[in-house]
Amino acid sequence: MREKDRKDDDKVRLDKWLWAARFYKTRALAKEAIEGGKVHHHGERCKPSKEPRVGDEYVIRAGFDERTVIVRALSAVRRGAPEAQALYEETAESVARREEAAAMRKAGALGVQTEGRPTKKQRRQIFRLPDQ
Repeated sequence: MREKDRKDDDKVRLDKWLWAARFYKTRALAKEAIEGGKVHHHGERCKPSKEPRVGDEYVIRAGFDERTVIVRALSAVRRGAPEAQALYEETAESVARREEAAAMRKAGALGVQTEGRPTKKQRRQIFRLPDQ
């Protein structure tokens, strides 16, 4: 690794780190998610220019999923999925919550019964998840 790359990895923007860790497909989507309040640090919204540090804990919402991750390494370069997964560690509680929510969605525990294509009202009920 070149000296310049090592310096860049010490300071990396949050939107670039989320993109490198493969939470979002593009850096623009990562920036949009941060600005939209989908990424929190210590219960507060973040800015795209925030510099994550090793050991920081972030709550990241994407679609139906909400992940709580701890930063394990920094990178400004997007690489393969195995290398990207080494950049963070998801907490056990977060994994359990996501699996439980997925099981509820799969079982139809949202209380919406449809015969074929859902109506507009049923679709709204599907997307409105119960508070946990």
